Amino acid sequence: MKKNIFLIVAFFIFHLSHFTSQSQTPTIGLTQYDLPNTDGYILFAPVPSKNTYLINKCGELIHQWNSNYNPGLSAYLLSDGKLLRAGYGLNTHFTAGGCGGVIEEYDWSGTLTWKYFISDSFQCQHHDVKILPNGNVLAIVWDRRDSTEAVANGKNPATTNAELWSEKIVELQPVGTNSANIIWEWKLWDHLVQDFDSGKPNYGVVSDHPELVNLNYFVGPPTSFDWIHFNSIDYNPALDQILLSSHNLSEIWIIDHSTTTTQAATHAGGNSGKGGDILYRWGNPQAYNRGNASDQKFFKQHHARWIGSGLPDEGKILVFNNGLNRTGGDYSSVDMIATPIDGNNQYPVPATIAFLPSNLFWTYSAPTPSDFYAPNISGAYQLANRSFIITDGPKGILFEIDSSKNTVWKYVNPVNQQGAMTQGATAMNNSVFHCEFYLPTYSGFSGHTLAAGNEIEINPISPSLCELSLVEIISDENVFSLLQNPCLQCSVRINEKENIMLMDVTGRIIPLAISVREGAIDFDLNDIAPGFYFVRNTTSGKTIKLVRP
Repeated sequence: MKKNIFLIVAFFIFHLSHFTSQSQTPTIGLTQYDLPNTDGYILFAPVPSKNTYLINKCGELIHQWNSNYNPGLSAYLLSDGKLLRAGYGLNTHFTAGGCGGVIEEYDWSGTLTWKYFISDSFQCQHHDVKILPNGNVLAIVWDRRDSTEAVANGKNPATTNAELWSEKIVELQPVGTNSANIIWEWKLWDHLVQDFDSGKPNYGVVSDHPELVNLNYFVGPPTSFDWIHFNSIDYNPALDQILLSSHNLSEIWIIDHSTTTTQAATHAGGNSGKGGDILYRWGNPQAYNRGNASDQKFFKQHHARWIGSGLPDEGKILVFNNGLNRTGGDYSSVDMIATPIDGNNQYPVPATIAFLPSNLFWTYSAPTPSDFYAPNISGAYQLANRSFIITDGPKGILFEIDSSKNTVWKYVNPVNQQGAMTQGATAMNNSVFHCEFYLPTYSGFSGHTLAAGNEIEINPISPSLCELSLVEIISDENVFSLLQNPCLQCSVRINEKENIMLMDVTGRIIPLAISVREGAIDFDLNDIAPGFYFVRNTTSGKTIKLVRP
């Protein structure tokens, strides 16, 4: 039985300028492939495109779904192999970044199986959705309030615009192909506090009520209607809680999902006993008058996620901290916090200070912090080997860092509003909200063929960086071995008794010093230039691909 045997020939590849003139430095698609990196598949939906792509780590297209809508903004491959995505439904009233309005579900073959609109002049889905274990969908929805209602609830008229966009979360039970039942709803408007007007509802001391949202705390352009700007939603089935990220307040919040809709509008009920009030918040205690600018940790963050079951930091929260207007300079980081949750799944509320912890559990930024700065969108995931998959959203760069924070894999989205770009072009207008990563064992792949096609970009480099990093041999036995690892002396052994020759990428035969030892052939690469070569067995016709660093 024939086997495919992959062997690392070099632990690193020097700059591509070391290769022959027929090679080129990739500007899009796969631009870095160091071993080891984590095997798996990447799902991403370019913001300027109506397509959603599934690729392998070599940048080869595995599958593609086509929609009538640009993303609005997230896309996920579900455990049953279906694609759930939010689409931009061209709402003319809600025009802020992240606008969606339509939620779609496609089967593996690309057939649209469900579509539901939340889009009119009073509400609009935006940014993110989340599938629940029961198959229902959580959606973030703008909730429009006019100035009269805002002032009536204690908003300062001097800072009140014609309208104010609050937020709500709805749980949708899909019905048929184009309908849904709203079986649960939470509204931010039911959980306000204000200290401006004692004669209006919600009056109180803001710092005494960290479980409520200060109606008069607003960060952003004075003319903006978009008050809170949620940009991510996550669900923890073990806790039956929801995690939200407020971009404009630079905070993450946790709320109780175990309530009824009626309880969610109050301050009592559910597993927490606190109804729909905020159970936990972190990132900017200025929002509830328990800190100042020096206490702020998040700066317009995105993609707040609980780290999943079985991962090294299970239960902690991972956040892409964009760093916009960060104290000390603009740079992005991936931040992890360990929430102080007790045995009853409650979060202790300090009497007068901000929610704990005081500091991050773990963080990543570039060695020179300003070298990594994504002022909007973006995201991050932890993997089982303590690696992380990170999305630099504005630049459309997807990359992996290992447990030592070294970048080992990088892919630049090669799709913009005109479609696939040509290799060698400068990547522009190719943003990605955030990508998703799936292991080869993911249940959503069950029953489906994951055949690698071509790269998405036009005129891809051949051989790709992925091929240059691996040696593939097809044989009845393991016929290849690397004598020194890494290739310090570049002596290679091949268990072949037939004639072999070494060729460069132009087909030119390279003189090769070989020796036969223990029934195998050794050959020494120290006298040849760094580059990409083929070892050709002239008897069997087999070819080995290798790199001389």
